[in-house]
Amino acid sequence: MFSFQNIFSYQQQLSEGKTSCIDAVQFYLNKIKKNERLNAFVEVYAEESLSRAKFLDEKRNSGKSCGKLHGVVVALKDVICYKDHKISAASKMLENFVSNYNSTAVEKLLADDAIIIGNCNCDEFAMGSTNENSVYGSVKNALDESKVSGGSSGGSAVAVQAGLCMVSLGSDTGGSVRQPADFCGIVGMKPSYGTISRHGLIAYGSSFDQIGIFANSVQDVTKVLEVINGKDEYDSTVNQQKSLNLNLDFQSKKYKIALFRNAMEHQSLDNEIKKGIYELAENLKNDGNVVEEINFDLIDYIVPAYYVLTTAEASSNLSRYDGVRYGYRYENNGEDLTTFYKKNRGKGFGKEVKKRIMLGTFVLSEGYYDAYFTKAQQVRNLLSSQTKEIFNNFDAVLLPTVPTTAFEAGSMNKDPIAAYLADIYTVFANLTGIPGISLPLFRHSNGMPFGVQVLTNKHNEVTLLEFSDLLLKNYKRY
Repeated sequence: MFSFQNIFSYQQQLSEGKTSCIDAVQFYLNKIKKNERLNAFVEVYAEESLSRAKFLDEKRNSGKSCGKLHGVVVALKDVICYKDHKISAASKMLENFVSNYNSTAVEKLLADDAIIIGNCNCDEFAMGSTNENSVYGSVKNALDESKVSGGSSGGSAVAVQAGLCMVSLGSDTGGSVRQPADFCGIVGMKPSYGTISRHGLIAYGSSFDQIGIFANSVQDVTKVLEVINGKDEYDSTVNQQKSLNLNLDFQSKKYKIALFRNAMEHQSLDNEIKKGIYELAENLKNDGNVVEEINFDLIDYIVPAYYVLTTAEASSNLSRYDGVRYGYRYENNGEDLTTFYKKNRGKGFGKEVKKRIMLGTFVLSEGYYDAYFTKAQQVRNLLSSQTKEIFNNFDAVLLPTVPTTAFEAGSMNKDPIAAYLADIYTVFANLTGIPGISLPLFRHSNGMPFGVQVLTNKHNEVTLLEFSDLLLKNYKRY
């Protein structure tokens, strides 16, 4: 019977004739069917993925050269364009919309022989921390279905967590890969801003958005990142200098690591998570690494600055969805154009998206622009300059990923501000453009997993991945 440990061993089995791409795809299709209640997938490409698996088996058996992701079964978040397939951003606004082109990330996956098995549920337009803001309903956490999966890439996280695919892609604007990875007990990485092209990624906050990767190991994340990173003529914000050289050295090294004292002492942080990270820091010290606590006085400004800036960008990005050229169109009974727009957008967008559009419009409005938007940009600049100084002295930063383990489903509807504040540890990486990863090292007494977040300097994914592999191999506690 087919089983999956990691990409390397799977491809070795393929080369030795011990399994086939068809076996792998059929295995995942069966598991997806059995786990429909989790609501991880919006659409499954059953016939198409089996057909591609057959093509790849024939290609390999004929002796032709195979791509780096040959036969790897991948799921996509429902904000990443795949030509001739529906993409809706989990919104009524884009109901039945079909993409007429591939995102650059998808183009690169297919060029290296990956198999795309389906697209995954998410918070509407990637706005949310629980995956409960979706026109398709909530995604359930496979470890405890009374808990949320995390958001906004909850479907992509659960697809890997429940073994419904090998790896998946999400998007991370303020933690939307790392937070659900933490809640689901898997690896979730957000590369530096500009590492992966955003061409074909539905925009939420254009200066924050980045495609991220879910997997069960650092090596599998590395394998996918190696393929989908790199310059792209369709995205001017991509690092155009060179592609990442990910010939990593997974041997044990000694690192100099920073802990943010203000973050670890924050009142929102669960005591067991705090204890786990301090114990990890002590173990790292005992093994010859340097770990120092440093002050980071801007922590309380991070979440407000993030929400001012991202909602402003969302207000601008989502203005294109008006029901005229595309998008949900409410029946027009001869109303004027303003009423027509209001009905289209009022019925097409969900509550959370409308809330963020209104907030973004407010902070950009005359009389408030300097008080909010300009101030938030100044905080962002201060964060960036302080971050550069930190990485002049340290290899990496350790942080919690989220202040608590996975929330009870529905709990954040009672206190939406609590959901925003839960982003306190993840949005820092998006504001500054640095890479971050959540690693599943611990188990809470409540039975749920929690991770540690590792951050490194911008475009230093090599150190991030090497150190992360060390942590998972030597310091995992469950």
